[in-house]
Amino acid sequence: MTRAVPAARALAPLLALALAGVLLCAPARAGNQKEEALADAVRLALSNAIRDASPPRPAFANQAERLRYQGWLTQMSQRLQRKLPDRQVREEFLATAWYEAKRAGLDPAMVLGLIQVESAYRKYAVSMVGARGYMQVMPFWTNVIGDRDRRALFDMQTNLRYGCAILRMYIDMEAGNLFLALGRYNGSRGRPEYPNAVLAAWNNWKIKAL
Repeated sequence: MTRAVPAARALAPLLALALAGVLLCAPARAGNQKEEALADAVRLALSNAIRDASPPRPAFANQAERLRYQGWLTQMSQRLQRKLPDRQVREEFLATAWYEAKRAGLDPAMVLGLIQVESAYRKYAVSMVGARGYMQVMPFWTNVIGDRDRRALFDMQTNLRYGCAILRMYIDMEAGNLFLALGRYNGSRGRPEYPNAVLAAWNNWKIKAL
């Protein structure tokens, strides 16, 4: 098991407890995440989750896990070459997406599928409602859990960390129901179009047998 997810482990009990007390694309598919009333503990957990700006450094328990990661990186790099032709940019993006997904307890393939639907891998994508970057994060989140610097949402790691942390919160909020969590991420909870698009894209990014 990789050791790239300490934050997810540390935050999971806090998020679960706090959420229990809450009373409450292609670019064309990018929706409007809603600003919701969050318990203070949830807000603090999310703020802590996005605060560490240190570069991703995947750690592995053994050589077999390292080799699986290298195989994943090779396959994904080949598939993403047309979208991100610069090899250095592409591999940095994939390493960061893998790290942030694992850190939040998410499947990297699902995160890649969501990015495909949300922004088509465009770093500077902006939706009609103002969502920004790879994971189309709404700027209000920088006020809720960040430092109010909306420009930072165009930074690759910042955008991926916000997006993964927010999606993790929605999954916990919906008790693991991905259909509802993805709809909430897109601001279209209960409607099938967006969740179905992400779930289909997720399948396209699953690793083939090595």
